[in-house]
Amino acid sequence: MESNAQMDYSSVLEQFFINCLQELYWSEINLVQVLDTMNSAASAEGLKEVFVVHKEETEKHVKRLEEVFKLLSLPPEGRRCVGLQGLFDEGWKVIDETEANSASRDVALVIAAQKVEHYEIATYGSLITLAKTMGAKDIAKILTPTLEEEKEADKTLSAIAEGGLNKEATQEETV
Repeated sequence: MESNAQMDYSSVLEQFFINCLQELYWSEINLVQVLDTMNSAASAEGLKEVFVVHKEETEKHVKRLEEVFKLLSLPPEGRRCVGLQGLFDEGWKVIDETEANSASRDVALVIAAQKVEHYEIATYGSLITLAKTMGAKDIAKILTPTLEEEKEADKTLSAIAEGGLNKEATQEETV
């Protein structure tokens, strides 16, 4: 692993770090498409806007990860992330199992999106900490804005749910 700072770490730790970056890269590339689908499935304008904005941010996340790979003298390469694939699959299931144009679907989409955000927050946070520990402060600096954007997306989703969407869903008639 090449970086501006001298690093002291094991090759096993380095490979783990790279594997996690590859999984994030795969996830962010796929999330761009997932967010398009979630936007199409959502009916609340505020929620649709969150998905549009976060898609734009996610495209930046891909570029930042490519910058990290370049610093590491590695080609940007994705590795399927089983954890996020499962969360993406849950999102598809939510769409299939809820009524179109309903607040209930929107609530389910918020929950599905927050699960993805929490996974990403945990992974980016851990990798930033690990990068600092390994002496790769330049990599940590590149990843930090992404972590902050993920946290902000999560807060925005919570605000939408708490701002009336959850209540609206409780008042819908059940099928």
